[in-house]
Amino acid sequence: MKLAIMQPYFFPYLGYFQLINAVDKFILYDNLNYIKYGWVNRNRLVVNGNPVFMIVPVLEKSSFMKIRDVQIDHTSRWKRKALKTIHLNYKKRSFFDEIFPMLEGIINADATYLTEINCAAIRQISEFLDIPAEIVTDISNYEPLENDLSLSDSDVNISYLREQNLSDTKTIRVLCVCKNEQADTFVNAIGGQALYDKKIFKRNGIDLYFIHSLPYSYEQNSKEFIRDMSIIDVLMNCGKTGTQQLLNNYELI
Repeated sequence: MKLAIMQPYFFPYLGYFQLINAVDKFILYDNLNYIKYGWVNRNRLVVNGNPVFMIVPVLEKSSFMKIRDVQIDHTSRWKRKALKTIHLNYKKRSFFDEIFPMLEGIINADATYLTEINCAAIRQISEFLDIPAEIVTDISNYEPLENDLSLSDSDVNISYLREQNLSDTKTIRVLCVCKNEQADTFVNAIGGQALYDKKIFKRNGIDLYFIHSLPYSYEQNSKEFIRDMSIIDVLMNCGKTGTQQLLNNYELI
C-alpha cells in the first residue's frame, strides 16, 4: 500500500494533488506546528498577470501552536474578499462557470479552525477530480505518538534511536505511521530528499519515493507562464478534464 502524509495546505498547488493521485492513502496530518508564512493559510493566484497571495487571516500566528488549533479570524471578512478576487480575475477564463460554484461553497462553509476549510477543500477537489486515494483527516489515534515524540526520553524515541541510529523525529514519525498503516511504500514531496534516507526506510521494509512534477504549462492570464500557482488557477484554466490530465504528469524517483 502506498502512503503519503502532508500538512493540510490552503488550496495547494498541482503537485500536492499529484501526490494524492500517486498513493492509495493520503493522511492530512494537522498535529504539527503551524509555520508562519508557509502554505497553511495562504496560496497564490494570478492577479493582473502576476502572482498574488490569497490569505486566510488567523487569530494567532505562533509557531508553537499546532495547525489543528489555529482559528480563522472572521472579523476581516476575508471570504468576501477572496471570492471577489477569484471572480474578478478568473471570470473570463474558460472554465469559470464549471469551477466557481465549488470554490464558493468551500469558502463560504462554516469553519472555526483553519484545518477545517483546508481539509474540506482538499477532499472536495480530490473528489471532483475523481482521485481514488483514501483521504484521512481523523488522526486522533496518533496522539500518543506525538506525545512520545515530544519527549526525548520516551520509549518511542529511545527504541528507534537505538535500533536505527536516528536523530530526528520526522523520520521516526513517518516510520511509525507507515508501520501502523501497514504501508510498504511511502511517497513524499520532492523537498523530502533532504530529510529522508531511502536506506533507513528500506531497513524497515518500506520503499521510499519522491514525486517529481514534470514540466508543464497551460494557457494562463499572464505574459509568461507561472508555475505552482494554487490549484484554483489550474482548475479555472484547464477545467476538470485538463487538470486530470496534468495529475499524471509526474515521475517517482
